[in-house]
Amino acid sequence: MSSIAIIGAGPQLGLAIARTFGSQGFDVALVSRNRDNLDGLVGKLAAEGITAAAFPADVLDRDALEKALHDAAARFGGIDVLEYSPVGTFGATALTTPTETEPADVQLQIEFQLYGAIAATQAVLPAMREAGAGTLLYTTGAGSLDPVPQVGNVNAAAAALRNWAINLHKELDGTDIQAAHIGIDVSIGTPAVPGFPTAQPEEISPVYWDLHTTKRDQAELVFSL
Repeated sequence: MSSIAIIGAGPQLGLAIARTFGSQGFDVALVSRNRDNLDGLVGKLAAEGITAAAFPADVLDRDALEKALHDAAARFGGIDVLEYSPVGTFGATALTTPTETEPADVQLQIEFQLYGAIAATQAVLPAMREAGAGTLLYTTGAGSLDPVPQVGNVNAAAAALRNWAINLHKELDGTDIQAAHIGIDVSIGTPAVPGFPTAQPEEISPVYWDLHTTKRDQAELVFSL
């Protein structure tokens, strides 16, 4: 049985990705900070016939993140796909324009987006190398490609993650391990601002399946309307 670990699993895109892969027979490891929220998602997936389990961890706690992924691998016999898309707590993330940004404003975002992704990758990549197969998927907003001044600090860290993911794809070329970046150029579920393009998570999640299956040669896909 194949499995996917979703880092930052939540009730929108994370759940949709879980359903997309679960409907194809994948077991699902859900990783995020809140145990109660994860248990709710596990219950929803179980009601749909999808095997899932919760592994609480904060991406800023490297030891806890590594343990969660190792526990998931032990539970499901390995991790075939890693998807990384944690989201900060709404209203708690300080947003700064480029001229307002201090090093500390970017540091937390780098820890959250880039360093967390690196830690998660290091926890699963050795087993993928040994197996000779695997998929590593990293999600950011489209500000990683076309930055917006109002979220300058977040965009800077997202761009760093995008750069690293695409470079990882190049390094792993020819190994049967896919690494790719997904840029989301829409609001998910509800508009972030009036008039901004919006898509439902179920419209976006097939992109992840495509990168795992038919588009393994691609280092990046951007979802837009």
